[in-house]
Amino acid sequence: MVTKRDILSLLDELTELTILDEGDPQSFRVRAYDNARRAIEGQTDRVVNMSEKELVALKGIGKSTAAKITQFVLTGRSEKLESLRADYPAEFVRLTKIPGIGPKTARRLRDELNIHDLAGLEAALDQQLLRNLPGFGPGKEEKIGRGIDQLGLRGKEQRFPISEAWPVATALVDTLESLPEVTRVQLCGSLRRLRETVADLDVVVATYDPDAVGEHVISLPIVGEILGHGSTKTSFVTAAGLQVDVRVVTPDQFGAAAQYFTGSKAHNVSVRQVALSQGMTLNEYGLTNVETGDVVASATEKDIYRALGLEWIPPPMREGTGEVEAAAAGRLPNVVTLTDIKGDLHDHTDRSGDGRASLEQMIVAVQEHGFEYVAITDHGINLTINGVGRAEMLKQRQEIHEIQDRFPDLRILHGCELNIGVEGTVDYDDAFLAGFDWCVASVHDGFDRPAAEQTIRLITAMQNPAVNAIGHLSGRMIGRRPGIAFDTEAVLEAAALTGTAIEINGALERLDATPDVIRAGIDLGVHFVISTDSHHPSELCRMEWGVANAQRGWLTPERVLNTWPLDRLLDWIGSA
Repeated sequence: MVTKRDILSLLDELTELTILDEGDPQSFRVRAYDNARRAIEGQTDRVVNMSEKELVALKGIGKSTAAKITQFVLTGRSEKLESLRADYPAEFVRLTKIPGIGPKTARRLRDELNIHDLAGLEAALDQQLLRNLPGFGPGKEEKIGRGIDQLGLRGKEQRFPISEAWPVATALVDTLESLPEVTRVQLCGSLRRLRETVADLDVVVATYDPDAVGEHVISLPIVGEILGHGSTKTSFVTAAGLQVDVRVVTPDQFGAAAQYFTGSKAHNVSVRQVALSQGMTLNEYGLTNVETGDVVASATEKDIYRALGLEWIPPPMREGTGEVEAAAAGRLPNVVTLTDIKGDLHDHTDRSGDGRASLEQMIVAVQEHGFEYVAITDHGINLTINGVGRAEMLKQRQEIHEIQDRFPDLRILHGCELNIGVEGTVDYDDAFLAGFDWCVASVHDGFDRPAAEQTIRLITAMQNPAVNAIGHLSGRMIGRRPGIAFDTEAVLEAAALTGTAIEINGALERLDATPDVIRAGIDLGVHFVISTDSHHPSELCRMEWGVANAQRGWLTPERVLNTWPLDRLLDWIGSA
């Protein structure tokens, strides 16, 4: 069964491959797919039942795109997408993720140097072939090689950014949960632990009818090559080259399987050692008493940890970094959870060039999400294309004032996402900045500067009294762009000294600050804020990922500003 999420994924891939095919991100077809995506994004799940005529009636969807969507919904296939995939295989598309290689460059590499994948590119770099192409030279050749290293692309194991793997996994989970034969489904592996990149996907399914589940899995639209198909496991590879393992267990084994396949390997080794010390063994089928052979626990993960005398360990913390020892001693920190969050302090509207929803649409969505307060933080004027001028900012402030009375249970703060210049300066003058309730400052350019300069840049921004938080600290885009280099300890010490919060950005492309930075910040007394950086209501779900990333850093709610009541937050803003 095709879902709304499947349609969005279809349009995303059509957009990406059409940019490659036409070499122009602003071509008519690319804009048509992008407009259609926006139209579908704003609809309910009922959109999958719309006729072609109803789709065309939606603003932004033309006849050609509607026909492609209808074909996909009815058959689970798209002839246009399959044709594009044949022309631009996944191995070739991955070249465009490397800094310095855009769609046009990738096509030149293929057409002029016969480079079709990463292995071919690395061989060409070793032979210094790129520098001979017109418009290249040693400098660009070196940049591409450096990008491969920075993104960790060398090596035999192919890994996918979490932002690419997550939609595939959640669509699969949603589909499996809808089957009448299935009682429970759990996404496992490194994706459940919110690792930045994943080698494959692991999904555990509880059912009394494994054959029916397996047959359904191999019929799904995302299935490319089937690697194996049996009563306990079905493995396949998607068109993008991502391997998926669906493991089937009985409901009474579900907890043991979920714990085992979530990992990590280091975590499971530690847990098994605890089991052995107590005369038990632990595998994917259950926790078993060695002497009697009786199954002690297996139905739920909590049953297993409890039977071993361990505190519950949230999946993002299961990395073998001392969490099992802390859980055994009763010293595991009570990390922040989604229910602790009271507000979101980084949200955009369509006033920013990259926002995709009106102020009212965002406010309604935030209230429906259950938040008590929100900061509208459209981009400052200095950000090219997306920045907002003074007059428009003042107009928005008035609109917020007028709309506030209609939302008595939601406090709306007028904020701004300021752009941190290469010297650490931010948008607007001091008098204008004083009119904002909340300001988050972020790096959006100048990524290649030396670490010493970037360190001064961040610290200078923190010293500005208008800056309440630093957004997506490193500026990285996972799988696409490495973050800036900086002296972590110096920056975190400055954050503590100036009373500047460090943002934990929940966008899967960012997950920034990183867990290592979070743990270092805890030791230095830094406060944090978990934000969605939403540009559309559909992105408010990012808070869940931001919280999970905070858990990876062992962060407690007391250190997170947006777990605080509004009055306490406002007092902190006033005194920071």
